[in-house]
Amino acid sequence: MTLRNEINTALKQAMRDRAAARLSTLRLISAAIKDRDIAARGECKEEGVGEDEVLAILSKMVKQRQESARTYEEGGRLDLAERELSEITVIEEFLPKQLDEKEIAAAIDAAVAETGASSIRDMGKIMGALKSKYTGQMDFGQVGPMVKDRLSAM
Repeated sequence: MTLRNEINTALKQAMRDRAAARLSTLRLISAAIKDRDIAARGECKEEGVGEDEVLAILSKMVKQRQESARTYEEGGRLDLAERELSEITVIEEFLPKQLDEKEIAAAIDAAVAETGASSIRDMGKIMGALKSKYTGQMDFGQVGPMVKDRLSAM
């Protein structure tokens, strides 16, 4: 079952269960995917966006909500922060399992070996290889400095 089908199935189930908060989040996910589909059609991609781009959309949504929750907590609006965190929980159901530190380090080592990287100039190649294989499984904002450290140690 594709990710889109999983989201649509969950959306229908949330309607049946009358789960208002979950339904709202699922509708936001669906709307974001449809927006990207429409933009892709403007670029002559009739089939819309693929699985990897849907994962990127979901990852971006999680990141946005984490930042919003942090801002709300700093502002003393714990009710809004809690709502953002509950939305993150729903979105993360559709993302693959996040890799831990050891798995990320192993993935970086494999990407370095695969691309034949030898200096910091090859960072773009490594990040491209990681993004093609691990979209949605790691936070590339945190992985970037790890790759940089690995390459500078060479």
